[in-house]
Amino acid sequence: MDVWSTLGDTFLDWESMKAVLPEMLTVGLVNTLILAAASVVLGTVLGMVVAVLALSRKRWLRWPAKIYTDIFRGLPAILTILLIGQGLSPVTRHWWGPNPYPLGILALSLIAAAYIGEIFRSGIQSVEKGQLEAARALGFSYPDGMRLVVIPQGVRRVLPALVNQFIALVKESSLVYFLGLLASQRELFRIGQDAAATNGNQSPLLLAGIFYLIITVPLTHLVNYFDKRLREGRPAESEDVVLEELAHANR
Repeated sequence: MDVWSTLGDTFLDWESMKAVLPEMLTVGLVNTLILAAASVVLGTVLGMVVAVLALSRKRWLRWPAKIYTDIFRGLPAILTILLIGQGLSPVTRHWWGPNPYPLGILALSLIAAAYIGEIFRSGIQSVEKGQLEAARALGFSYPDGMRLVVIPQGVRRVLPALVNQFIALVKESSLVYFLGLLASQRELFRIGQDAAATNGNQSPLLLAGIFYLIITVPLTHLVNYFDKRLREGRPAESEDVVLEELAHANR
């Protein structure tokens, strides 16, 4: 009985949870979503560039993309965040002061771009070669065929993987706390950790974990929904119809 009481006091101290809940909602949740959303947007843009370079016919364009991908996928996320957040801080200090928030977003974006670039590359390569050949036969140049026919189909196929990457960024945003964020910039984990250290129990950290689950579990089911729909294919129009419409618009 004492064991259960001790566990209850450690993880289910409702007063501690109630005390930290407002800050979790107004500060921690907001900052976690900002870190993840900003990183996935910047990472998607840079990732598409990396994917296009990786698929280039020119070796001097492919190799930098490959090296970039290998480095940022091979390093632990926390090491990348510390190297960028602490290493670039003296350089960026005159732009936004000692604020580590932008560098945290930059670090997460560079990590995300390496993974998203590989996602895009695999998606683009999964499109049948006949699609590009058909586009060329209809009068498209190689860049236009890739931009209007191949890349859109490849991106559509990897939507579930992109949502998975966003889920990963939501969780990895907790590592930015190592950079020493300001009080108004703390994310869910840092607020939970600070409250747990103050109160002497783990209930605030458990509450932070519940918030992460509230974000990630629905997104996981959304991934499964997207994956099922994409496996079933588009009912309204086929890829051949898309090619015909693009050819007509290109005339």
